[in-house]
Amino acid sequence: MTTVHEDIERVLFDEAAILRGIERVAKAVTAHYAGRDFTVVSVLKGSCIFSADLIRRIPIPLELAFVSASSYGDRTTSGNLEISFFPTGEIEGRNLLLVDDILDTGKTMNRLKREFLERGAAEVSTCVFLDKPSRRDIDFEVDFRVQEVDDLFVVGYGLDFAGRYRNLPYVGVLKPEIYQAALGTDSKADAGS
Repeated sequence: MTTVHEDIERVLFDEAAILRGIERVAKAVTAHYAGRDFTVVSVLKGSCIFSADLIRRIPIPLELAFVSASSYGDRTTSGNLEISFFPTGEIEGRNLLLVDDILDTGKTMNRLKREFLERGAAEVSTCVFLDKPSRRDIDFEVDFRVQEVDDLFVVGYGLDFAGRYRNLPYVGVLKPEIYQAALGTDSKADAGS
């Protein structure tokens, strides 16, 4: 039995549900890239747990790279995006699977996809752990997603608030008094990055 953190209002997805969803997505990704070289590009920091669980379920050869994309300066609205790619080698001609923890406004994922295509990637597919379409600011559809979630303030399984809760083995809704006190707002914006 998993102990629920005192700051969590309720659990949305337990560990078993998360892993079932990842198995489903891993099969779809495997079918998509069968017979082709590809690189999984994990967006730091939030997607590291999801990416690790995902790639261990993909039985075909792949490479792993990381990108750091910061856009949540005040934790509630998208700002300027700063991108750092690791390793810094060439991406020209590569097939990329861009993996992130959560897709809400769509701005970060759209910008990253455009950036990699401009740098010469042959293909950029997108994969997210959680998809929050009600928060979309732009027209952007993800290629692979584990779960869809309502406009709730979620943490756990890599998603954070102020650097905390990433290590929770489930996805839970953070109690409003926790984020409202910290943000000084009634915002329901998500955590994670």
